[in-house]
Parts: sequence; structure tokens; C-alpha cells
Amino acid sequence: MTEQPTFVVRPVNWHASRDKLDAVRRSVFIEEQNVPEALEWDDMDERSYHVLAFDGDGAPIGTGRLLLDGHIGRMAVLKAWRRRGVGSAILRALLELAQKEGHETVKLNAQKHALAFYKKHGFKAFGSEFMEAGIAHRAMKISIDPLPGRAPQYED
Repeated sequence: MTEQPTFVVRPVNWHASRDKLDAVRRSVFIEEQNVPEALEWDDMDERSYHVLAFDGDGAPIGTGRLLLDGHIGRMAVLKAWRRRGVGSAILRALLELAQKEGHETVKLNAQKHALAFYKKHGFKAFGSEFMEAGIAHRAMKISIDPLPGRAPQYED
């Protein structure tokens, strides 16, 4: 029986973890999906919650962010780690952050090929298909029960 590689997902601070966040997003979006670099980086990064997935050796393998308005975005998992539960763990961590922040609805723009992944987690598509960075997307949303509480703690 083959043992699944272990990983962990943690909230991180943008400034302290920028290089790690950059490495994952650059690999997935810019290099693999040919998203123009100018479209990948925006001023929302500094004002968003971020999570990083790390492999057993502490190398970054996936990421995602939650905007202050409850939108999830920039979810990316390195190719070698896909279909191993990393994306699901990142999504759960972001939904927990949204819940702690008191959001009742979380939205995201899903790449067309990822619609089934998000549907599996309870998201529902709405609106028409649209293009973003040359990739077909659909808007999706999920309702959650907000849990007012403390803001998440970040590691430095």
C-alpha cells in the first residue's frame, strides 16, 4: 500500500511569504497557463488573506487568497500535487477564513475546467461564461453560516 505524501495548509502573511506565494502562482498561472504577468499581480494581494500548502519538506505546493469582500481567488496547486487533496484543503481553509470573517456568501470565478471541483464542494455556477486572461470562466457562489470571531493569526 502506497502512503500518500503529507502536506499542511496554513494562513500566511503576504509580505512575509511573498516569494513562496509568487513561486506557486508563477509556475501555475504564468508559466503553465500563459496568463500575462501584468494580469497576475494586483494591489489586492496586500489586502487579502492568503493560505499556502507546504509539502513534508516545507516547500510551497499550493495557494489561494480570500479578498476582504468574500471572493476566493488565485487558487493554484503545482502540477505534481494535483488530485491529492491539496486543492480541497486550500479551499476548506479559505472557506473557514471567510466564515470567521462573518461572510454569508463566498464567490469565485472558476476556470471552466475546474467547475466540477467547485461543484463537489457545494459551489453553484451563475451567470454566463466569460473570458478572463484568455481563459473561460464561470462565476460561482456558496452560502455559509458566518461565525463572527477573531481574525486569523498569521505566521511571520
